Amino acid sequence: MEKRRGPPPCQSEEECSNSAKIRKAKNGAQLCGPCFSKSFEDDVHETIINNNLFKRGERVAIGASGGKDSTVLAFVMKTLNDRHDYGLDLQLLSIDEGIKGYRDDSLLAVEKNRVEYGLPLTILSYNDLYGWTMDDIVAKIGKKNNCTFCGVFRRQALDRGAFKIGATKLVTGHNADDMAETVLMNVLRGDIARLERCTNIVTGEEGDLPRAKPLKYCFERDIVMYARSNQLEYFYTECIYAPNAYRGYARKYVRDLEKVHPRAILDLIRSGEKVSVKKEVEMPTLKTCERCGYMTSQKMCKACLLIEGLNTGNTDLGVRKSKKTKKVIVETEGGKKEDGGCGSGGGGCGCAGAADETENEETRKRLKDLQF
Repeated sequence: MEKRRGPPPCQSEEECSNSAKIRKAKNGAQLCGPCFSKSFEDDVHETIINNNLFKRGERVAIGASGGKDSTVLAFVMKTLNDRHDYGLDLQLLSIDEGIKGYRDDSLLAVEKNRVEYGLPLTILSYNDLYGWTMDDIVAKIGKKNNCTFCGVFRRQALDRGAFKIGATKLVTGHNADDMAETVLMNVLRGDIARLERCTNIVTGEEGDLPRAKPLKYCFERDIVMYARSNQLEYFYTECIYAPNAYRGYARKYVRDLEKVHPRAILDLIRSGEKVSVKKEVEMPTLKTCERCGYMTSQKMCKACLLIEGLNTGNTDLGVRKSKKTKKVIVETEGGKKEDGGCGSGGGGCGCAGAADETENEETRKRLKDLQF
């Protein structure tokens, strides 16, 4: 009878006598728990240094939802800040959308992070900022476009919260899977303006609050394995209003591609990075909302339009897509391509700019391939 083989040895670049327990999704390396964590942290550190994400003395707001991505982001940022002496003032920032049975529970996980990591925590609510909770909004409009409202409101709420605590930069838990999905979504929508900038590791540099994505090149499966290896507590229940979100279809397609071609995620990101729009193509010009002063390309920002629609009963205001189409020329390294997309910056699911903070059943199944 053939003797059963034990787990393979750890393939760390440093000398290690431990057996491998985790296969890193990003490169297939077979590593023990401690070496996997060190490799993950080194990847994030390299991303931070190579892209000059921070300056010593900056106050950095960490968008914290209590999910796996933001929990790992907060833990790694604190770890690297201490280890490499970045000299950053890190603070947690959470948004309460007003979803009973979901956000109220996830905020308990954020509170645990505050205590364990010793980081200040600020919480802002939709109700205080906009006079509406997501439960109220869904009760009024149903579940068809609720992600549009939530995505727009959440993005602006994070900015307002960061300004409130005096932060000079905001970091979010967007990971490689999120970035690949966003590239695909913007291609399907014909949203050239967002397609050009959606893979940028730092956005909003033209304003007062740049946003950075330290986990841009970290695979979702590696993030979950890192959280498990370091016994991090996080909230993994899916938002009760998210099952029909547009992003879900892009996520399924990207995961199907990954099964056939493991590098599909990074290839999608690289493709997005290589896209540039010709200078003669008219792009939206940023200005300030005449009502609230927030950045916008229109007279009123999307959040104010949505609130106006809710308060007046015209719930299509700010949601309905424009039927007008226009052609733009996209320039890549391989040449030029004419695109007949709508060119609209709005419509669809507002989750396009928000990191997915849930670990669903499919994710848990995929993790089995990474453990020995």
